[in-house]
Amino acid sequence: MNKLGNDNSQENVKIGKFRWVILALVFFATTINYIDRQVIGILAPTLEKEIGWSEIEYGYIVTAFTAAYAIGLLLIGRFMDRLGSKVGYSVALTGWSFAAIGHALASTVFGFGIARFALGFFEAGNFPAAIKTVAEWFPKKERAFATGIFNAGSNVGAVLAPLVVPFITITWGWKEAFIFTGGAGLIWLIFWFWLYDKPEDSKRVSDSELKYIQSDPPDPTIKIPWKNLLKFRGTWAFAIGKLLTDPAWWFYLYWIPKFLKDTYGLTLKEFAAPLIVIYVMADVGSIGGGWLSSFFIKKGWTINKARKTTMLISAITVIPIVFASEASSVWIAVALLSLATAAHQSWSANLFTTVSDMFPRKAVGSVVGLGGMFGAIGGMLIATAAGFILEFTGSYLILFIIAGSLYLIALFIINLLVPEIKEIEMK
Repeated sequence: MNKLGNDNSQENVKIGKFRWVILALVFFATTINYIDRQVIGILAPTLEKEIGWSEIEYGYIVTAFTAAYAIGLLLIGRFMDRLGSKVGYSVALTGWSFAAIGHALASTVFGFGIARFALGFFEAGNFPAAIKTVAEWFPKKERAFATGIFNAGSNVGAVLAPLVVPFITITWGWKEAFIFTGGAGLIWLIFWFWLYDKPEDSKRVSDSELKYIQSDPPDPTIKIPWKNLLKFRGTWAFAIGKLLTDPAWWFYLYWIPKFLKDTYGLTLKEFAAPLIVIYVMADVGSIGGGWLSSFFIKKGWTINKARKTTMLISAITVIPIVFASEASSVWIAVALLSLATAAHQSWSANLFTTVSDMFPRKAVGSVVGLGGMFGAIGGMLIATAAGFILEFTGSYLILFIIAGSLYLIALFIINLLVPEIKEIEMK
């Protein structure tokens, strides 16, 4: 086994590494995506005083984002498959950058709702484009690891936001926080246009690397009508997995700062350290979960066994979050939240990868978009529910119980729908 591992390492050196440059671009796009969407979560306590919204109204603002995200995923996934990653990613990122900047013009609950709706619609393009790019640039044996790496960008964004946003807000003001973070995406576009092409069209890819990228059997050269994807159990397995587990992540993203303020009295300046720990651990989970299933596959496990075992480990690891609301200190709560976010991202990296395991590249964007829409619908439900639960009970206990119990249920349903993860024959 060691000899084989050394041979593989030598082979990887020979075949070239430009695909990792492309992955770095996707990583940074995902980082920017999450910085832009998390700004409002960090500023929520500040804006609650500035604008005067209630828990229920804040829930509605978050719901506006997730509703648009759901609509966007339904439409943009197909858009990505038709126009390709380069154009599709560019349109999405330009749109969400200007929408993020547009928050600076809002002064009412309705105004923030409009800005969040626009942001959600265009931000929906990130993951369909990212998964499609990984499917184009990586063979199947590397995709879970590659997905884990770019997905870690969401956590890096969540780490950078509590560092950058309070500093900008304290120094210049909350409007400037939206303007500066929104402008980062426009800089990314320069590098995307400069470096990105399909592998077969890129002058930076060696013949050996292109051969490695295309080492999987070729996809069928057939057109796949969008409605036909609904016929496959794999589509519904991914969609239901997202519907049941994405709400936990939406909840963490928008309510952790408020939870830390409400429960432990943390101020805007004091959010940074706990949030950094939580989302650095989420990064570890994302990369670790992608690495683990890829490791299992290299050990000779089937894709089905490798993905589902890793997802089972993730589902079990998230359960202790149910005790977070009763934690006796802020750092015990942070430890439980860190474990949960790491487990979620490990789960997510593998759930995303099951799409490219089962579907041809031309359908990946559409399936990810459809499943992401279901995840956003779940996010809408948890956002509205969280607003009402907190308004009337003042307790986070129910929300943490929900967050900790859904992954095992989701895995059970996924296994019923897809007893074996394998390539789907599409005729």
